[in-house]
Amino acid sequence: VQLVQSGAELRNPGASVKLSCKASGYIFINYYMDWVRQAPGQGLEWMGRIDPEDGEADYARNFQDRVAFTVDTSTNTAYVELISLRSEDTAVYYCSTGAWGYWGQGTQVTVSS
Repeated sequence: VQLVQSGAELRNPGASVKLSCKASGYIFINYYMDWVRQAPGQGLEWMGRIDPEDGEADYARNFQDRVAFTVDTSTNTAYVELISLRSEDTAVYYCSTGAWGYWGQGTQVTVSS
């Protein structure tokens, strides 16, 4: 199993960002994809998850209004889009599947003017 995430992003406050997580080595639609983030000096924060089989997503309360999870089953890729970015969104973002057994390498998102 391998999860490969897209590269680092730098955005201005108020912008949006879309990150990808390409999965391989397992049947993509069989497992939820979770998204978590870790801000500098902070613990892991769960953002939510998506069921790749039907695209149904569950969002953590803190992210309900600003985050969207999507999947492309033709490429076995999951996406997270975060809008209205603010400095507090600066963090490393991770995808994870297999009940937390497998993790992507993380994507650094920096929000700064």
